[in-house]
Amino acid sequence: MPAKPAPIKKAAKKELPEKKVEKAPEPAPEPEPAPVEPEAAPAAVEEAPPAETPAEGAAEAPAEVVVEAPPPPPPADSADATEATADPEASTDPAANADPTAETPVAEEPKAPTPPPPPPKEPTSAPLDLFIEDKNDTSVSIIWSQPETVGDSGLDGYLIEVCKDGTEDWKAVNEELHKSTRYAIKNQTTGDKLKIRVVAVNAGGRSAPGALPEAVLVKEVADRPKVRLPRFLRQRYVANVGAKINLTVPFTGKPKPVVTWTKDGQPLDTKRVQIRSTERDSILFIRVSVREDSGVYEMCVKVDDFEDKATLILQIVELPGAPATAKIVDTWGFNVALEWTPPVDSGNTEIIGYTIQKADKKTGDWFTVLDHYHRMNATISDLVMGNIYKFRVFSENKVGMSEDAVVTKGEAKILKTDIDYKPLPFTEHDYSEPPKFTVSLADRAATVGYSTKLLCSVRGSPKPKIEWLKNQMIIGDDPKYRQICVQGICTLEIRKPGNYDGGVYMCRAKNSCGEATVHCKLEVKQPINPDAEKK
Repeated sequence: MPAKPAPIKKAAKKELPEKKVEKAPEPAPEPEPAPVEPEAAPAAVEEAPPAETPAEGAAEAPAEVVVEAPPPPPPADSADATEATADPEASTDPAANADPTAETPVAEEPKAPTPPPPPPKEPTSAPLDLFIEDKNDTSVSIIWSQPETVGDSGLDGYLIEVCKDGTEDWKAVNEELHKSTRYAIKNQTTGDKLKIRVVAVNAGGRSAPGALPEAVLVKEVADRPKVRLPRFLRQRYVANVGAKINLTVPFTGKPKPVVTWTKDGQPLDTKRVQIRSTERDSILFIRVSVREDSGVYEMCVKVDDFEDKATLILQIVELPGAPATAKIVDTWGFNVALEWTPPVDSGNTEIIGYTIQKADKKTGDWFTVLDHYHRMNATISDLVMGNIYKFRVFSENKVGMSEDAVVTKGEAKILKTDIDYKPLPFTEHDYSEPPKFTVSLADRAATVGYSTKLLCSVRGSPKPKIEWLKNQMIIGDDPKYRQICVQGICTLEIRKPGNYDGGVYMCRAKNSCGEATVHCKLEVKQPINPDAEKK
């Protein structure tokens, strides 16, 4: 079987090239008649029967498949027709006859299914939560949320449309798509009622509009005005002459309040005071302040029939003038009394004290003797005898001490006077007192052969005389006894007392004022003999 088709392929190879040359020019002049060309292909195949080979049948089968496949579009039919005319010729190729499956992919390419058309693009859902954020006399600010459903086409932007109430003449206010979810509709006429809606736009077209439930009146919402006076301006504001005044007073209110300022109930002098007002605050500005700028300033903000006022007190101060007059009232000893009157110019603030200075005529140097002194008179002491003094007084306020001082017209001379010392009579205190025992004698017991002492203490003035007695008998200078008295402490020492030294001892103290006595009992015992007890 395999050996039989070999010569058939060679014979077909010789005949087909000649026919290919004859048939090739036919499709060129006729590009459109595609159905006619597929019929010519079988004719060319039928002319090949003289070869009588089974391969022809195999070649015809693919040719017929090619003719039936290309019906869809006309351009594709013309291309398929040219391929169909080429396929019968290729079937005579020995390689094609040897492996018929090799031509199958080429013939099946037109059989690929046409992809389904893409689904139609859909617009988004309507924007949500449209409401008014703010409005004034010429604009309305709106805000909204993104659509709940956006889809595969995404979201390109928003169109904001308005129309007057009572009409349906909707007009877009933004030329280009707006990306944000907030928009200010500007350049509107005050008093108009507008219907507003927002449309989301994407590749699928416009979404359903999200509209406000009611028409909006183009007019700023009235809000009661309120002046927010800062804390430091609620009290008196004090500044020095020449200082720059720049006070900012915030306020609230809608529409923009009308701000007016007055000073002491009169309009401001615009040459001296400048007012700068914005939608939120008002600034009072004075480039170089003078004392005439002091006063009560009142700020008034007004919206329609509502208004609010606030007052601030501005005080411009400077150094005070010198006291009006000063004089020496009196001079005595080393002292001088002065008096003065307050200054005519207090510097637009209260006087808080005075400073007094003195100068010696010899040296002419001024020394401060009193400062921050509040009274209108003073006494200057500790002046040097023989010197001549003059005095001056400065006034003082919160800014400082006056540049000038008032000097006393007269001078104070401290005279030299003779001094006679007359001591006062001195009476010496009488410290005399009768004797008094502060510590009494105490009863004692002594042992035979062992010395003992009796002690007591006494006071008195003049110093009392001490005597010791035994059984009402003065001891005197008996060598058995030793008598000592030091600073009122009296001691009687009995040396090696015997059985007859016991009795009542008494100490007596005497002076010019009187006498005093104390006594005690002395008992003399026999010593204990241990040997006698054993017997």
